[in-house]
Amino acid sequence: MTVRRSGWPASLLLCAALVASAVPAHADDARPSPEGFGLPSVTPRAETAALFDDERGGHADADDPAIWRDDTSPGRSLVVATAKEGGLRVYDLAARRIQSVPAPPPPASGDAPGRFNNVDLLHGVRLPNGRADLAVVSDRGHDRLRFYRIDRDRPGGPLVDVTDPAAAPIFSVDQEEINEGRTAYGLATWTDRSTGRSYALASRNDSTAVALLEVVVRPGGTVGYRAVRTLELPASFRLPDGTSWTPCGEPGELPQVEGMVVDPANGMLYAGQEDVGIWRVRSDLTGAPVLIDRVREYGVPAAYDEESDECLPSGADPGFGGEHLSADVEGLTLLTEPDGDGYVLASSQGDDSFALYDRELGDDNEYEGGFRVTAASRRLDGSEECDGAAVLNAPLGAAYPNGLLVVQDGHETPVEDGREATDFTFVDLGEVLDAIDD
Repeated sequence: MTVRRSGWPASLLLCAALVASAVPAHADDARPSPEGFGLPSVTPRAETAALFDDERGGHADADDPAIWRDDTSPGRSLVVATAKEGGLRVYDLAARRIQSVPAPPPPASGDAPGRFNNVDLLHGVRLPNGRADLAVVSDRGHDRLRFYRIDRDRPGGPLVDVTDPAAAPIFSVDQEEINEGRTAYGLATWTDRSTGRSYALASRNDSTAVALLEVVVRPGGTVGYRAVRTLELPASFRLPDGTSWTPCGEPGELPQVEGMVVDPANGMLYAGQEDVGIWRVRSDLTGAPVLIDRVREYGVPAAYDEESDECLPSGADPGFGGEHLSADVEGLTLLTEPDGDGYVLASSQGDDSFALYDRELGDDNEYEGGFRVTAASRRLDGSEECDGAAVLNAPLGAAYPNGLLVVQDGHETPVEDGREATDFTFVDLGEVLDAIDD
């Protein structure tokens, strides 16, 4: 889970929590946001078993999901999700785990272990033994991409590692640099409809860099990649009053990107720079990036405090921030509709909400609304501090005939033995569409 580096002091957060607790709770009420109680709520149908980021839990920390549809039997579709040092988890539509894939070990004693951060899918990739769907993972621990062929009926689990063992680091020059942790982080995949070539976009931890990589199938059937180009997003910003603003972070850290998604209809990449907002740029990383929305904290002076290991406000809010996102901007996914319309969906981690933006470039990706995922019962909670999200607007059997939204929950409740836990929450997409249409 991303630790929010720019935020308000704990005392202010506690004050806000006390105010919220004084408000009567109703099933249809949303949690308070800076604009009030305007967002509708939806409730989950299912959630996975808790993941624990400690030695007893295998250092497993839920982060990012992807939804794979079984076209021949949609009710047997799968959710593939990252668990960081815990590797990959594969779930059925009842949120039951059917496979666990460990992250690779460190290459040598003292080196960083594998750490799976984000996952995305490629469909119909031509392998030597036929076409296959692939789960693609950013291995933050080793600064590489990893590829897994999806075979729903394979004994032992549907994922098979087909990663080229000679795949090189994406950003680092050697193992020493990999161990420093400025490695592959966010991920989005896409296939160019005009050429049939598949690509991955990987962002870099603690950096503004996004790399474009062409996916390459080797003669032996393994899958690797080659670097095409890298884009550096801004790290500092000129504000309307003529001053300059740099998002706060630990010394040496730049405002990174994690959540990313490509719209195949127009070839645009949407990238969430966590402490800044959402960028739109061509997915081949050419052309000028456009900032389509800003976080509320945009332009707010803040300074890193070593004692608390947090960024604390150091001046008044100049009022240049956006209205719909609270840092961090996290999981981005594409909600398509049969008529070609739809939304770019983003996790607004700072206020536990989700924001929707029009896909149409002619509307300049106008904000269309938002919602929250709140508890259905004491045992089936909602989503807080969401890191990752995936949506599929297609029938998935009897369980989800209207499609499925899967979101990470950064605070699984109730806790077990006081341990912090995360999980993945499954929501009927029909309920989400009804909520945002009302």
